[in-house]
Amino acid sequence: MVLVEGKIPTDLEEDLYLGIDVGSVSTKFAIINDNMELIYGNWARSQGSPIKSVQKGFEEMRKTLDAIEPQIKGVGATGSARYLTRALVGADIAKTEIIAHAVAASYYIPGVRTILEIGGQDSKVILLKDGIITDFAMNSICAAGTGSFLDHQAHRLGVPIEEFGGMAAQSSVAVIIAGRCTVFAESDMIHKQQMGHSKEDIIRGLCDALVRNYLNNVCKGKKLEPPVTFQGGVAANSGIRTAFEKELGCEITIHKYFLT
Repeated sequence: MVLVEGKIPTDLEEDLYLGIDVGSVSTKFAIINDNMELIYGNWARSQGSPIKSVQKGFEEMRKTLDAIEPQIKGVGATGSARYLTRALVGADIAKTEIIAHAVAASYYIPGVRTILEIGGQDSKVILLKDGIITDFAMNSICAAGTGSFLDHQAHRLGVPIEEFGGMAAQSSVAVIIAGRCTVFAESDMIHKQQMGHSKEDIIRGLCDALVRNYLNNVCKGKKLEPPVTFQGGVAANSGIRTAFEKELGCEITIHKYFLT
């Protein structure tokens, strides 16, 4: 999936910078210029092999950009496979996703204080003040609330994950789902289905439960101050965003490049 807006420029004589994020579920490529403008972006599932996913990412990038021969001045790697990626492609730097999220959010959303991030296999919260990270926390033990768990539940319910948010918005009854772990959440969802609750109500209840789980287990009483932004693949789920806004009592900003 190419994320650039409009056509790719035919004249790319300016210096460009490539960022590669190899996570547990997906691999992202992004090229920016000196003005921090996104020139090219690509997202694909890692499918269990960081090396193959990086190779495929380069193949897709060449298909789009080889004709214009961009001049890449620097390469950075992030994500759970950042060190492997750095060695594989000869990247200049390898930084944690905590730093990558914080730097990007601070640039695109000036004054941001709280970053909520939910990816394919783990969740994070990052607190900032004046663009400096003051605290952060991660939850990589339980997968409840992550993208992979939501994908699994969407498949079980026979609902495309892209429709989760819209269906949650159609709910008329707040169904309480146990969201402390994947096993309890799935069992409770099945129980609610057997009781006759609609898919819309169950999905809304799941979104609410997963947000409560995130706030209780990842944030653990941390003070989440606005402005707040939501990043990672799950930020595309409007049902989760709505649940966050209800729990936190403030607007959640999602930048158009939340995934890249």
